[in-house]
Amino acid sequence: MPFDVTLTEFLGRQNFFVLTLWTLCFRLILQYPVLSRVRELGLLEKTAELGVLSKLEKQGLTLEKAEELLPLLEELGLLSLVANNQQLLINGVAPVAIEGAPILLPVVAGALEVGPAAFYLAAATFAGLDAYLFASGAEVPFLGLSAGAVAGLLLIPLSLVSAVVGGALGNLKK
Repeated sequence: MPFDVTLTEFLGRQNFFVLTLWTLCFRLILQYPVLSRVRELGLLEKTAELGVLSKLEKQGLTLEKAEELLPLLEELGLLSLVANNQQLLINGVAPVAIEGAPILLPVVAGALEVGPAAFYLAAATFAGLDAYLFASGAEVPFLGLSAGAVAGLLLIPLSLVSAVVGGALGNLKK
């Protein structure tokens, strides 16, 4: 047949990839369905099954403590930052956090059971892995970029967040 051409062949592979990427971005810009995805993935049930909230209470984070932290968060400007960047958080951060939650919830539950030391270990592991990637001179295939620099965009923030969470949990027990 003369018109038996797939969309990939018509656009070419690179243009098809770009079109697919733009379509995905456009869908996210419209609005990420936070509540329906949380329901579909059963995140609330998994959180309850793993006992995340009871483990947080064992570490010293009660509802009263969380309420006491709100004025501090407002002083630091974090609540205003969240309020002013709702669309970015819903369409940028929420998809990553929600879609990764089924894998991360058991890990976080286990770390909460161990306590602050688990978060310090995670921070050291993330930072050490990035340092190793820099020291080994590894590169990202086809791009030629330093693997330490590229992975560092994820590993360094994870290291910082893990260290802060470990410190916060350590201070809650005092």
